[in-house]
Amino acid sequence: MVEFSPNAEAEGTQISNPVKRMRWATQRVTGKKGLAKRKSIFNRHNNRLSQAEKKRESAGSANGVHQGEDEEKDAPESEIGRTVYFNQSLPADAKDEEGRPLVSYKRNKIRTAKYTGLSFVPKNLWLQFHNVANVYFLFIIILSAFPIFGATNPGLSAVPLIVIVVITAVKDAVEDWRRSNLDNELNNAPVHRLVHWDNVNTADEYVNPWRKFKKACSRVILSASQWVASRKQKKGGAKGKDSITRALDAPTDSDSRRYSVFSQAFDDEPAAENADGDVEMTPVPSPTPGQARSGEAAAAAHADTERENLQNDHTQPGGLNQSLQVPSADRPASSKAAVAKRFYGSLIDPNLEAKELARFKRDYWKNVQVGDFVRLYNEEEIPADIVVLSTSDADGACYVETKNLDGETNLKVRQALHTGRKVRRARDCERTNFRLESEPPHANLYAYSGVVRWDQHDPDSPHEPPKAMAEPVGINNMLLRGCTLRNTDWIVGIVVFTGEETKIMINSGITPSKRAQISKDLNWNVIYNFIILFFMCLIAALVQGTTWGRGNESLDYFEFGSYGGTPALNGFITFWAAVILFQNLVPISLYISLEIIRTAQAFFIYSDTFMYYEKLDYPCTPKSWNISDDVGQIEYIFSDKTGTLTQNVMEFKKCTINGIPYGEAYTEAQAGMQKRQGIDVEVEGARAREQIAHDRVEMLKSIRQIYDNPYLRDDELTFVAPDFVRDISGESGEEQKAANERFMLALALCHTVITERTPGDPPRIEFKAQSPDEAALVATARDVGFTVMGRSNEGIIINYLGVEREYTVLNTLEFNSTRKRMSAILRMPDGKIVLFCKGADSIIYSRLKRGEQLELRKSTAEHLEMFAREGLRTLCIAQRELGEEEYQRWNIDHDLAAAAVQDREEKLEVVSDAIERELTLLGGTAIEDRLQDGVPDAIALLAQAGIKLWVLTGDKVETAINIGFSCNLLDNDMDLILLQIEEDSVGAAERELDRHLAVFNKTGSDAELKAAKKNHEPPDPTHALVVDGDSLKLCLDDRVRQKFLLLCKECRSVLCCRVSPAQKAAVVRLVKNSLDVMTLAIGDGANDVAMIQEAHVGVGIAGEEGRQAVMSSDYAIGQFRFLTRLVLVHGRWSYRRLAETIANFFYKNIVWTFALFWYQIFTNFDCSYAFDYSYILLYNLAFTSLPIIFMGILDQDVDDKVSVAVPQLYRRGIERKEWTQVKFWTYMVDGLYQSLLCFFFVYLLFEPATFNTENGRNVNDYKRVGTYIACPAVVVVNAYILLNTYRWDWFMVLISTISMLLVFFWTGVYTSFTASFTFYGTGNQVLGSLSFWAATFLIIILCLLPRFASKAIQKIYFPRDVDIVREQIRQGKFDYLRDVDPTKVSATSVVPKAESTSSSEVSKPLPKDANKEKQKRDLHVQTMSEDMRPIYPPSVSATATTHNPRSNNGSDGTDYTNHRNDSLDRIDRAFPPVSSTTHAGTPLTPAITEPFHTPRESFERPRPSFDRPRPSFDRLRNSMDRTRSSFEQSRDFTSAALLARVESSQSTGEGRQGHGASRSRHDISDGLR
Repeated sequence: MVEFSPNAEAEGTQISNPVKRMRWATQRVTGKKGLAKRKSIFNRHNNRLSQAEKKRESAGSANGVHQGEDEEKDAPESEIGRTVYFNQSLPADAKDEEGRPLVSYKRNKIRTAKYTGLSFVPKNLWLQFHNVANVYFLFIIILSAFPIFGATNPGLSAVPLIVIVVITAVKDAVEDWRRSNLDNELNNAPVHRLVHWDNVNTADEYVNPWRKFKKACSRVILSASQWVASRKQKKGGAKGKDSITRALDAPTDSDSRRYSVFSQAFDDEPAAENADGDVEMTPVPSPTPGQARSGEAAAAAHADTERENLQNDHTQPGGLNQSLQVPSADRPASSKAAVAKRFYGSLIDPNLEAKELARFKRDYWKNVQVGDFVRLYNEEEIPADIVVLSTSDADGACYVETKNLDGETNLKVRQALHTGRKVRRARDCERTNFRLESEPPHANLYAYSGVVRWDQHDPDSPHEPPKAMAEPVGINNMLLRGCTLRNTDWIVGIVVFTGEETKIMINSGITPSKRAQISKDLNWNVIYNFIILFFMCLIAALVQGTTWGRGNESLDYFEFGSYGGTPALNGFITFWAAVILFQNLVPISLYISLEIIRTAQAFFIYSDTFMYYEKLDYPCTPKSWNISDDVGQIEYIFSDKTGTLTQNVMEFKKCTINGIPYGEAYTEAQAGMQKRQGIDVEVEGARAREQIAHDRVEMLKSIRQIYDNPYLRDDELTFVAPDFVRDISGESGEEQKAANERFMLALALCHTVITERTPGDPPRIEFKAQSPDEAALVATARDVGFTVMGRSNEGIIINYLGVEREYTVLNTLEFNSTRKRMSAILRMPDGKIVLFCKGADSIIYSRLKRGEQLELRKSTAEHLEMFAREGLRTLCIAQRELGEEEYQRWNIDHDLAAAAVQDREEKLEVVSDAIERELTLLGGTAIEDRLQDGVPDAIALLAQAGIKLWVLTGDKVETAINIGFSCNLLDNDMDLILLQIEEDSVGAAERELDRHLAVFNKTGSDAELKAAKKNHEPPDPTHALVVDGDSLKLCLDDRVRQKFLLLCKECRSVLCCRVSPAQKAAVVRLVKNSLDVMTLAIGDGANDVAMIQEAHVGVGIAGEEGRQAVMSSDYAIGQFRFLTRLVLVHGRWSYRRLAETIANFFYKNIVWTFALFWYQIFTNFDCSYAFDYSYILLYNLAFTSLPIIFMGILDQDVDDKVSVAVPQLYRRGIERKEWTQVKFWTYMVDGLYQSLLCFFFVYLLFEPATFNTENGRNVNDYKRVGTYIACPAVVVVNAYILLNTYRWDWFMVLISTISMLLVFFWTGVYTSFTASFTFYGTGNQVLGSLSFWAATFLIIILCLLPRFASKAIQKIYFPRDVDIVREQIRQGKFDYLRDVDPTKVSATSVVPKAESTSSSEVSKPLPKDANKEKQKRDLHVQTMSEDMRPIYPPSVSATATTHNPRSNNGSDGTDYTNHRNDSLDRIDRAFPPVSSTTHAGTPLTPAITEPFHTPRESFERPRPSFDRPRPSFDRLRNSMDRTRSSFEQSRDFTSAALLARVESSQSTGEGRQGHGASRSRHDISDGLR
């Protein structure tokens, strides 16, 4: 509830302060008193900077964050809102019988660690034995403890499981210890909390004895750890943070924030703190705008210079240090209506007396409770979810960085409650009297609803009854835990949510756990082995039981009785004894070996310097270590565009104002179009860059002549348009001059950026915005003379071509994904009220005033379409003048909507929609988001590897298509299928899908889907599919999604435009669940999190949009180009290594186990051992473990350079041919064959009773016979593993040799001691026997012969791709890669590549040796003989000079994207196409004709600006691609065609009619998602 002052009605007007308004940090001019005050705080300021540098980093980052508005559903339905009371007694229904609060709130102490010192051992064991394999092995150990089952040494058999459990426990303990340390650091972080006052919302907490004991244990453990850490630090010295910790999501711009101007209004004394930490609050009435971050130590050195710069000696408007022009008598202020101050009331009760006992005292975070008052200082982290009452800014603004919360590094503005801005001191807090009615905690980071209620007393009439008042509380009034206070000296707030109920904690830990596909398949193989084990044990039980029951057998003479006494019980006992005997069939060492291998692979990925992004100091960081092999099987990659394929560094390139296009640029998309026409883009690009460089010099010179802009940096100018400067100086008439000024003024006023000033002469002004697009728009306005200086209390200050003007900001209607627009309502200096609106073209066009500006709409639409075809991002700018009465009526509705507690956002949207109508078009902007380095090559490599890349973006169709061409996602061989559903019905979608499926002879049947699941071949590069958000929504319907999927599978590339985050995830889910494929999603923003988490593998890019995608991903990289190395090199290696390792693991255990099984045939399956028990224990632990582990870690079929140069090698991973059930059973049969040889060869050797050796001693006992079997088996297994290893370097051969010799070494050493008991002396007896060596040699030969023969036949007669490539490597055909940087290797490494064609590279000089290098590469290509060329030569794209039956090059049936029409003819007459070059390379002179006729008066006069040649515009018109008929079939897919059909439906209240079958386009919020 709000009131207006009584003077408002008398003055006849009511003008409100903005309700939702973004604030700028700005320099303010004060009197001379400011200089004197400032001296007392410089030391305190610098001390705060140095102290902040030492503060610890926050650990409160969430792994993933909910984005949608439906997040509130996460809160249990049973939860109700809470009411928090301040200096009020709790109502009777809120207290129990003892007067304690009934509601108990969560503590602010958080625990992300799983364990405590007391619970670690039992809880960790409990979690580890959730693994079925561990339970199985524990069961085996328990069985071994009973002598009846025949285990000779139960304790020794438990060693492998103990080792695994201990290693896993140590790893878990280290990880949890780190989490626990971070928890303790965070829980014990300092915060100033109000003490010595009564918080009625909480009661004193009771700590029971058990909890006291746990606390004491925790303190002891913590003290011990701190002592160990201090000892280590003293011993090793200060080494700083290790690189791994620094790389994991470290802030990228910690030292990039420039030091800003000191605040000019401070208090006389700093805040004093006594020995107890009590702080008497001292108000600081203004913020420190743009305060530097911690680490800016240079600030103190420049203090004197800054004090001089802050002096307000310049009295002229153009003075550099004059920040606000003060009206005087000779320069009167602009005439406007007097501003009425709104009365909001105050939370302070004037009738309450302060006890003067409360103090803000330093306390721990963990002691903060709901209902507490807290005071936070600059650079401090927010300890809980807090509602802001007051700030150091007189206008109640404060700035927070939300990087820890949502990954975004840009500053956001939060506002204090209007009614709480007087609550500045501790005694003020004592005198408050109010209650906060809040909604329950929920996960939505971007929504909060509450209301503050109090009784307002009139201080002039204390006896009058108080008036009940209320003020709504929204998310803009709340600081969330995990954020950091920036650029604000202090804030005072009240705690609403603590601990686990804060939004960051509710959102923590939501990243889904993922398991590798090969691990899922492994479960089935383990089950198969369990089945085999069961039948082996069953056979042993049946044979043993039957033998005992039959009697008259040899065992009757050698064994005295039986354990069971009956045949059935004997069989039962034998069954479990056989389980112990054959336990290695399910190897326990397999699991620990896989963990070791995957850990090593993750370390190698992290350590790969060729995936290190130096700019951000960011390596490729694995977040999930257990899915590296999945990266080697990826078939579909789903990618965002902005920030993923592009840099997300926006540069303003072009604009259209009043129908006139301005700006020069040569973009990647334009170069891609020219390349497809056969134009030499190197020559054309050089010519364009030269022209742009010339125009840049001319523009800068002209700008300086009009106004010597001190804030313009020549090297930062991106908008190159000398004709714009001439027009703004009046060469084309006053109308165009006024239009240009109005346009740039709109850019300077309609935004939500934060101004940051860096001291200097002149001071540097930069802008921090929530969107890089917005910062680019405001920066361009600054460059051409319309500089945003900052904020005053009531408005925004603009340096208007050297004259500072103040514009009162009345309301800001903010941008969101539904509105797709933002507006600012301002009172101009002349008193008029103007609404400026910017947004998507369809949005703005649908809201223009109907029946006006028809010619301007058409020309602007054409220009915007051409900008989009250059790959530029476009926006429309419009305005509307509002009458005073109309605005006041609307503002009342706006205030009511803003004050609503329920459905506030929906009501504000309705009110905003009502005012954003009847707009007048000003023009449009075009911003370039440049491709990242190496993106075209990366996409080409992935395509050649057989990977299908789908781009899911929110951009316009034309922009996405042209970016697709420029980055090799689309090429000239493809027909574009534009899927546009005219009618909003599933039936129409089905008909459209059937029509396109018919081209491929498909019907969308189940049989076709079944066949598609088995077909992993890449589709022919003949078609690409483009679909927008509306059509995609229909295609994802259950009734037609199968047909849509089959159509997409027939296309090499798929572009989904205008899609929402939910649609991105839905597309990934469709492919993942419907096809038997592996998927990877890559993105850089918060809108990509759902897609990243849905895919099998999620990759986050540490880019400009923050780190939320990184926090939710499985792998984090710095640039898209690193994805090729991650997938084609590390992913392929990991998959092949693990597949070979697992197969060899099962093989080696089959050999060993079945050798024991064959022995049982001759012992009536009494489960006696054929070997000494030490062999059984050491077989997997020592004799055969190292070769197979190092195979999984180090084996390479080809090196990294060849893997990238021949990307087709990756296709075996897509087809999953490295790990198949056929391979599994092949290795199992091979192991069975070798076990037969190992046992029966020895059996046949001794079957004639030839036990005696040449020295007369016999070797007829089972342990010595077992040595004959075990030693050859170990050698055979290690040799077999080496035979399956591709890379035979010295290390691998050495490890294999050591493992082979180890069994002989152990036999000789162990049997030399009497501890070996009956095994004593076996080494001398067996190893000294010639028969042993003869048998060993023959067994090895016969066992390995089939594998060797099959490999030889396969590689000679049935070679795989990798076999051919390895042979070519031996022949030297890849020797050219030795001197090539691995980061620059591609499938076209031997072909010279064109340089970057972006106009942003104009200022970069060419390398001196560039031509020499190019000649060297050319010479290499020319001189390489055909025999020396590798397989899979680089493909040559069709051009205008090459024939391709599927290409439209050379066709005269099309001109460019649209067929000739009247509007294009008029544009051609105004801007005739110009040939880029003649055959000789000489540019042709552009032809200039008369402008086309227009009814506007300004167009009837000579238009010098219009008649001037425009190189960039002409170049684009000349290079427009001849597109295919599929694109021609629907002109409505182009911006110009769509906008030409969009009437002002929002202004008139009804849609456009009379367009036949074509559906009408309404508001973009409904039409484009």
